[in-house]
Amino acid sequence: MRRHHDDEVPEDEIHEHDRGLAYDLPVLARRRMIRLMAGVGAGLVPLVGCTADDTSSPSASAADSAASAGSAECVTVPEETAGPYPGDGSNGVNVLKESGVVRGDITRSFGDSAGGTAEGVPLTFTLTVVDAASGCGTPKRGAAVYVWHCDREGGYSLYTEGVADENYLRGVQETDERGQVTFTSVFPGCYPGRWPHIHFEVYGSLADATTATAITSTSQLALPKEVCDAVYAAEGYESSVDNLGRLSLESDSVFRDGHDQQLAVVKGSVAEGYTATLTIAV
Repeated sequence: MRRHHDDEVPEDEIHEHDRGLAYDLPVLARRRMIRLMAGVGAGLVPLVGCTADDTSSPSASAADSAASAGSAECVTVPEETAGPYPGDGSNGVNVLKESGVVRGDITRSFGDSAGGTAEGVPLTFTLTVVDAASGCGTPKRGAAVYVWHCDREGGYSLYTEGVADENYLRGVQETDERGQVTFTSVFPGCYPGRWPHIHFEVYGSLADATTATAITSTSQLALPKEVCDAVYAAEGYESSVDNLGRLSLESDSVFRDGHDQQLAVVKGSVAEGYTATLTIAV
């Protein structure tokens, strides 16, 4: 069952972005049981891993990962909370039904919104959707992926005061013949209580996505610590430094029970911008 609530944070670091542990417990418990059973039955059930390889091109990296997945472990991407700011109609506004949401560059707002642009270190990320039932070796062509994340100040368009009239850092695309979508964005900030992340929903088709129906999977992409450290030393990310310093992937409310299928491969620099890749098994 999908959950649309705030992410859990420690009691001494409650933030408006993060609340609702009670809703997370069933999914967290299920994920721990899946990992336990996979370890016990490793000799009975072949598993295939779907994290993208580190190569020079984000598209090549994700494509190579999908093509070679049959020889590694295949694990369906964990289901995660969509959080309180999905913009998919489950918690107020529905950006998916607006003309202009189907796009690759999500740095700018579109339509009748304020027309602002999200500032920050450039980030281009490629997601490859593969069929878990095939052992992660078959790309899901014609699926759709909706992505959203906070800006460098930690605010979410459509919801956070000051950017509620914006709809930047949100967009949807149809996967190509390699099961891929690529988005041009900026590196998200780190707000109190949550590890830097990007939300995504996978749909069976673009028609499903733009009507916000029949979600196949809801999850989150995690960003590597060393890259976050480098980005947050840049101008505009000052508040992220202290916030990240209080967190780890192991203590984060979403990623602490495992992030192997969610940690992106990231390359680049602050000066040149970054590319990230992740393969998603559904």
